[in-house]
Amino acid sequence: MAVHNAIGKRGEELAKAYLLKNRYEILESNWRYRRAEVDIIAMDGPIMVFVEVKTRTSEKFGKPEEFITAQKEAFLSDAASAYMEKSGHDWEIRFDFISIIIQSDQHYSLEHFKDAFFY
Repeated sequence: MAVHNAIGKRGEELAKAYLLKNRYEILESNWRYRRAEVDIIAMDGPIMVFVEVKTRTSEKFGKPEEFITAQKEAFLSDAASAYMEKSGHDWEIRFDFISIIIQSDQHYSLEHFKDAFFY
């Protein structure tokens, strides 16, 4: 596995652990729809949450949250609509972003942005 893929996978594992610790129910991981992939789909109580995870090893080229583009938001919105139709979902939804910087296996920082964008 390429190093950047391993870092991304580790970041998604950390994000899932964080969400579980905060009482979210994980429904899906890496759910794909056309050209979009939703990293995590979870329930936060009655709210369905579509979570994008960005992981970096430093802020040298910018913070992870700076890499979410309008195109990525549109892809996530399309994927969320498809998932809701597939699942018969009829609840409130939210788009969150989790930013992770991994310094080493044991040291990392994680920031959770709720309602990161609206569609």
